[in-house]
Amino acid sequence: MKLDNRAALVTGGTQGIGAAIAYRLAQAGCDLILVGLRDDSMAHATVQQCRELGRRVHLLIADLSQPSSEVIPGLCEQAFSLEPQLSILINNAGTFCDRPFLEMDWATYERTMRLNVESGYFLTQAFARRWVAAGIPGRVLFTGSINGELAEPDHTAYDTSKGAVRMMVRTLCVSLAPYGIRVNAMAPGLVVTPLTASALTPAATDWMKLHTPNGKVPGPEVCAGAALFLVSDEADHVHGQTLLVDGGMSVWQQPNPDGQ
Repeated sequence: MKLDNRAALVTGGTQGIGAAIAYRLAQAGCDLILVGLRDDSMAHATVQQCRELGRRVHLLIADLSQPSSEVIPGLCEQAFSLEPQLSILINNAGTFCDRPFLEMDWATYERTMRLNVESGYFLTQAFARRWVAAGIPGRVLFTGSINGELAEPDHTAYDTSKGAVRMMVRTLCVSLAPYGIRVNAMAPGLVVTPLTASALTPAATDWMKLHTPNGKVPGPEVCAGAALFLVSDEADHVHGQTLLVDGGMSVWQQPNPDGQ
């Protein structure tokens, strides 16, 4: 699964799952544009790690939770000016800032939807317009979540946003496949990232291992191989799909409290 002479833009690409995907794409020969929220030491460490593999790597700073009509066009212009051959888009940026449903406020809900749904929608549109005009067979990958499949108490906004991503991938497939543009998603279960680490107490980690068939709560690197496959030529006939990377969590009917 080689990506020589290709370039990818990865949103949320400076840490967590995005950084793991970026590193794996770089190993496959892909040049990179990493989009992050902060120009900090973590971002520069990710850039350096990928550059050490001999790839061109650029860092762009953007707050994708802001209205897409103000941010997306400028980001797209910057990206294609840096790497005119961009043919891979990884819509990975996301957030989790839920609270109990009866306490949810409008601003928190809107921020969740803007970052988890709208930014990927309009960034895909901006890229697809360029690809269609140039006849480029682009590749788009969204980072979904098992929460787009299974509901979780007091996660209504997050679960709704990830369910929307699953359906968006399907509808974008129908719209863009005729132009040779593939759109898919990867949906992780629980992985240890800066976003989840604070909630993963030893007790919570033990509980998750017990309720996951393969008994693991892994790091973000488990997502990288799935992402590489979905944007590679090996997945040329894979369109509109969401690949669950969850250790089997989504297929297991949980035992009752007695273990029966």
